[in-house]
Amino acid sequence: MKMTKSEKSWIMYDVANSVYATVMLAAIFPTYFATVCGGVNVEGDFWWGIGTSIATFTLAVLAPVIGAFADVKGCKKKLFSGFLVIGLVFTLMNAITDNWKMMLVGYVLSHIGFQGSCLLNDSFLTDITKPERMDTVSSWAYALGYIGGSTIPFLVCIALIMFGENFGVDGVLAVKISLLITVVWWGLFSIPFLKNVKQIYGIEKPEKEIVKDAFIRIGITARKIVTNKAMFLFIIAYFFYIDGVNTVISMSTAYGATIGLDTTKMILALLITQIVAFPCAILFGKLAQKHGSIKLLITSIVIYFLICITGFIMGLGLENEFLTLSQASVLFFVLATLVGTVQGGIQAISRSFFGKLVPPEGSGEYFGFFDIFGKFAAVLGPALYSLVRGLTGRGSYAILSIVILFAIGFAFLFFGRRHFEGIDTCSSSEKQ
Repeated sequence: MKMTKSEKSWIMYDVANSVYATVMLAAIFPTYFATVCGGVNVEGDFWWGIGTSIATFTLAVLAPVIGAFADVKGCKKKLFSGFLVIGLVFTLMNAITDNWKMMLVGYVLSHIGFQGSCLLNDSFLTDITKPERMDTVSSWAYALGYIGGSTIPFLVCIALIMFGENFGVDGVLAVKISLLITVVWWGLFSIPFLKNVKQIYGIEKPEKEIVKDAFIRIGITARKIVTNKAMFLFIIAYFFYIDGVNTVISMSTAYGATIGLDTTKMILALLITQIVAFPCAILFGKLAQKHGSIKLLITSIVIYFLICITGFIMGLGLENEFLTLSQASVLFFVLATLVGTVQGGIQAISRSFFGKLVPPEGSGEYFGFFDIFGKFAAVLGPALYSLVRGLTGRGSYAILSIVILFAIGFAFLFFGRRHFEGIDTCSSSEKQ
């Protein structure tokens, strides 16, 4: 399928922002922040958790409001640009300051900028392509995001941190350079989006009381979601299964460390996940066109069942000494590969399927609610994991408990599948 200029430019924003997710949220900056805090006797992990919660909660609450304003013609691109600038400026600030309090403020604001730009980027999906092309376009975006933004600059940053001292670059300077690389990469690859992606659909700007009008439309959209069975069932299913996906992502290294796996090997496993996710995300887009999005999502959930069960067996084996550490390491690499086969696909197809459900002129508001479910879904899974871990004292039972989330998501998709029939081939306007 030949991509249009606007489709290619939209895809490039996934390449642009993925470096922030890898460097700032996952691998490099959290460790550095904790180290800086430790130098002044401050609990870094505590404040990191507080900062993450503030950023996530803020965006979750504001998402429908942002979406409502974005749906006014001429506003979506301006809002996107504003959040992008906030993300870039405050990431840059963290590359300059050495004060942990300023770093925390910079992290929170840059995270808000990152999340806000991603929300608005998702809502542009209805502007840049047609419903029958959404699976392919969304899948390519996730795929290139993994292999581009998540892998190439990340490898450069890791090389700087590991080998920089051979060239006179100490650990602190290596992290600061990594943040500068993040800003440059994020900003540079955002240029095609800023130049070529335009808001096509939207509502006319109200003559007065624009704020009141936005909140009225939020209420109307919420009622439409509840009364539209296909949309309501899907968004509830999404809440549970994406919570499971997020929990597997966020807790995998903590779980691995708890059962004694080597940190270097876990970082290598993370890279394997990113590399495997690239072709698999593209494959998901093609399979969704042939077999339908819901079948692909259900299949992905079944694979996540296997991932959680394998993780349980791995931990149980080490706890009861019928597996060696080297055997468990092999299993961890198997898990990383399995996660890579479905992680990008399930996220890409979820985004594109929801895009087919919503009216194009209201995409900002609808994706605002979609974002709420995604954000609050980042809370339940880790809490469930921690609860089971605390009650049983075993990580293996904690990782097994995540199956509950996938089971609920599976049930809503499987038993509600008759409400999704025909959506993959219908235009969005036919569903309203």
